[in-house]
Order: sequence, then structure tokens, then C-alpha cells
Amino acid sequence: QVQLVESGGGLVQPGGSLRLSCAASGFTFSLNIMSWYRQAPGKGRELVARISDRGIVTNYADSVKGRFTISRDDAKNTVYLQMNSLKPEDTAVYYCHTIRNRDYWGQGTQVTVSS
Repeated sequence: QVQLVESGGGLVQPGGSLRLSCAASGFTFSLNIMSWYRQAPGKGRELVARISDRGIVTNYADSVKGRFTISRDDAKNTVYLQMNSLKPEDTAVYYCHTIRNRDYWGQGTQVTVSS
């Protein structure tokens, strides 16, 4: 079955960096669009970044453009989110997402940006 396992979250000071990873299994990873979403306390889940199959096309939320980079390693069945210049408003639970007949989500990883 499809499994998505995120890692790499934590506590970081404003201006710092983190790299999130999402290890995928149970489907042909290289053929799937992969996305990162986030959900801050009291808010809805929002799309952060998306990467097409083979990594040809990437899309970002306006709030993270120029600071975050999504990438994928199809040999490792892993998608990454490099987050630089982090701000307190980036604090959220970050989720990996894909679609294979239906939506699949990872368990989420907490990112807290605070001094």
C-alpha cells in the first residue's frame, strides 16, 4: 500500500534552514506528482510546493517563493523540501502528499520557527 513518511522537522530560529524529506513506497514514485502542504494552528491546510514527475515543473506558494525549494530523487523514492530564511509564520505541520486513485498523506512533521 501507499506509504509516505516525512522527517526532518524541528525547532529553528528565524532566518535558519531545515530540509524535510518524504520517503515514499507502494507505488511507482517516478510517475507521480509529489507535493508538500502545511497546516498552521487554527488554519486550513495549504499547498506549499509541488513537483511534477521527473521534476520538470515546480510550483510554489507565493509566501515561500525564493526561500523554499522542492526536489526529488527518483532513485531513492524521496521528495525533499529545502527551507531557507525561515520565518515564524512558517511554523506548521508539514505534510507530504500524492494522488494514486485517491489522496494520500504522510503523518506530518512539525516545523517550529521561534527565537
